[in-house]
Amino acid sequence: MDIESLRDYCLSKPAAEETFPFGPDTLVYKVGGKIFLICSLNADEFQFNVKCDPELAIELREQYPCVQPGYHMNKKHWNTIVVDGSVSIKQLKEWIDHSYDLVVKNSPQKPKGTSKKN
Repeated sequence: MDIESLRDYCLSKPAAEETFPFGPDTLVYKVGGKIFLICSLNADEFQFNVKCDPELAIELREQYPCVQPGYHMNKKHWNTIVVDGSVSIKQLKEWIDHSYDLVVKNSPQKPKGTSKKN
């Protein structure tokens, strides 16, 4: 996965939007006004931050060296994923999906184009 495929995947999510609230070097993807992915454009290595269920976040950090506590984020709820080729693109997309789904699920008003999951 590279920055362009990450961008395309995030924008393919229903009601997702790309913003730059922290300046031109930080991509932020939101749904319903809430962040589900952050990616620095000038980091030494390609990485991004995603929301994660706190218990799952710990499990993933223990299982995958490329999953670290969220850089500059609440480490209980965010993971930093270093895209180093150690996990499949499918797995990266699953982590992005999980983040997106958490944000949609916890949104008081479901964004248009998203469905409520049980």
